[in-house]
Amino acid sequence: MANNVTFRSELVEEGTILSVENLKQYFGSGAFVTKAVDNVSFKIKEGECFGIVGESGCGKTTTGRSIINLYQITGGSIFYKGVRVSAGTREIEDELKVAKKEKNSEKVSALSAELASRKFDNAHKDQKLTTEIQMIFQDPVDSLDPRMTVADIIQEGLHIQGLYNKAENSAKVADILEKVGLIPEYASRYPHEFSGGQRQRIGIARALIMNPKLLICDEPISALDVSIRAQVLNLLNEVKEEMGLTMIFIAHDLSVVKYFCDRIAVMYFGKLVELASSDELFAHPMHPYTRALLSAIPKPDPLSEKNRIRKVYNPSAAHDYSEDKPTFREIAPGHFVLCNNAEEASYKEEIAKIDSEKGE
Repeated sequence: MANNVTFRSELVEEGTILSVENLKQYFGSGAFVTKAVDNVSFKIKEGECFGIVGESGCGKTTTGRSIINLYQITGGSIFYKGVRVSAGTREIEDELKVAKKEKNSEKVSALSAELASRKFDNAHKDQKLTTEIQMIFQDPVDSLDPRMTVADIIQEGLHIQGLYNKAENSAKVADILEKVGLIPEYASRYPHEFSGGQRQRIGIARALIMNPKLLICDEPISALDVSIRAQVLNLLNEVKEEMGLTMIFIAHDLSVVKYFCDRIAVMYFGKLVELASSDELFAHPMHPYTRALLSAIPKPDPLSEKNRIRKVYNPSAAHDYSEDKPTFREIAPGHFVLCNNAEEASYKEEIAKIDSEKGE
């Protein structure tokens, strides 16, 4: 890279547009630390739709906001198109303090160099590159400034980039409003004049006008009426194909994610517990928490719904990690689960049994 920011060519060569490595996002300090995201790693290929699911408070939204740099991450690194666009320094600083107290000169030297590298990357990242990552927020009411017109809301990102040509900006706003299913005349109105579905379309337009390559959708349909959800999902699918977007789709509804995403990551209490392709995850759900989420999906048939058995995930009862600690490991091609040695063997046997019963 021209500005000497950390660049990894192998990520570009393998078609990885986003690489999240050992991401940590902690809030608070000392005994009052909340580990919202704890050591999460995954890669997303260009053109892929990557789903992140889990219950409220599991860290999925925080993961999205960390990627778009709304938070200064605590630890780990985020690479976009091979370039490190965010690097956690707090974790390294804490380790450096310990190394200095222990008077470990070799470790102090290595950590000091790594800290300097991360601070340099954070200070010299290409802003034009980071604007290629945009986010659609969950609440279409709170995410739009009620004092601004639709045109001002959508143009705000253009202004930040230094684009102030009124005629060109107005033309772009009109085009993007039509793309999301709204009429250009809406540009002079205010957010309170629209329905929830229309406001969410305005939020989508605000993200798309920046011509993003990676779009983070943070539960974009959870605050909408059921009748509007399919329309918004179809719209996102259309713009994904038309603009060649890569997407991160954050949700708690697995039934929606199944048909919208290529791969799905399941989060629980800040950690990834399972990661697989959509078909694989539904065919072989291994982690007890994933099974609990799947059991919560309502069935359209009344008889099936009546007999549906809800599973409850109790970590202390489901796992014995007193001696053998879990790690995130591959139990089948492209299928990763947080487990220890005994669980890994059990999961592999179970997958083989399920496949043999299906005749595969």
